[in-house]
Amino acid sequence: MNFDLLGPWGQFALVVLAIVIVSQVVHRLMLPVVRRLAGYSTMFRAIISRCDRPMQWLVPLIAIQVAMHGLPDDLRGLSSVQHLASVLIIFAASWTLIGVLQGVADGVIALHPATVSDNLAARRVHTQTRVLSRIAITGVLIAGLAFVLMTFPRARQFGASLLASAGVAGLVVGLAARSVFSNLLAGLHIALAQPIRIDDAVTIEGEFGNVEEITATYVVVKIWDERRMIVPLGWFTDHPFQNWTRHGANLLGSVLLWLDYSLPVEAVRAEAKRLCEASPLWDKRVCSVAVTDASERAMQVRVLVSAANSGANFDLRCELREKLIAFVQRQFPQTLPRLRAEIDGLPATNASGGDTPPPTLSQRPSASPG
Repeated sequence: MNFDLLGPWGQFALVVLAIVIVSQVVHRLMLPVVRRLAGYSTMFRAIISRCDRPMQWLVPLIAIQVAMHGLPDDLRGLSSVQHLASVLIIFAASWTLIGVLQGVADGVIALHPATVSDNLAARRVHTQTRVLSRIAITGVLIAGLAFVLMTFPRARQFGASLLASAGVAGLVVGLAARSVFSNLLAGLHIALAQPIRIDDAVTIEGEFGNVEEITATYVVVKIWDERRMIVPLGWFTDHPFQNWTRHGANLLGSVLLWLDYSLPVEAVRAEAKRLCEASPLWDKRVCSVAVTDASERAMQVRVLVSAANSGANFDLRCELREKLIAFVQRQFPQTLPRLRAEIDGLPATNASGGDTPPPTLSQRPSASPG
């Protein structure tokens, strides 16, 4: 076959086809070897998994760009093809760099599993890794787009012409993108200071839930009834909120019971201690019983208990509440809250055998259901 008849572009097309075929064959042959070598490292395995697809584009594009140097400089259309190849290389390189960042993030998260019982440190690492990786990926996307625009001469001239009005343009853009930049800065603040972390138990606007996801602009909070609350990142830096797992997941919870004054508190204290020791939800830290309030009708008995996390604490409180009420009903039914009344004036035999005189009717309450 006479390759001279194909011309420069025909010959170059054959070279491009050969480059693509050879790169794909080498990729298929080397990928299992590289994966086997990276199997001993969680980090490298995650990076290779993320960079596999973009590298299939980046390597042949670089080879094609190098092959273009063998074409004549005065070849018609060469500058347009070189410009297109440069733009594609920038996109592929940005895609590869994003894959590296995502692989590093996946590796760090895999090295710090949050499935252990004490996952405070792991959740801290997960939060920092995800927020910082998303900020870095956003920066790579912006830089890649800027490099692509710089390859167009008219875009560079347009940028130079805007320098004279850079102050006004910057002010307008800053005002328009104020919420975006504030959320990015808030994301950086959350990644470093960490007022919230992944899987933190929080109360926001009266809603209790767990932090499910932290993106570059908002936070997803999974409410206890499986609803999702979407909260902008800037909200966490401007408003107070409750974080139930800031320094640990263990919590204290209370069970309040209104009971009659005749109830022996020591019996309730002993039963509460027995119930806590028999429950797997109790973390063996706090189990106390105290009378915390008293009214003209009943006394308030508070059972204070501790658990490893908010979910276990809620279940433990419900369990103690049910079993303590059953205990009082079974052992001291007369001490349940009631409304007592003394009625004077009914015929009754007094100590001397006579009938009591009929005075007025009166009621005296001694306990109420609370």
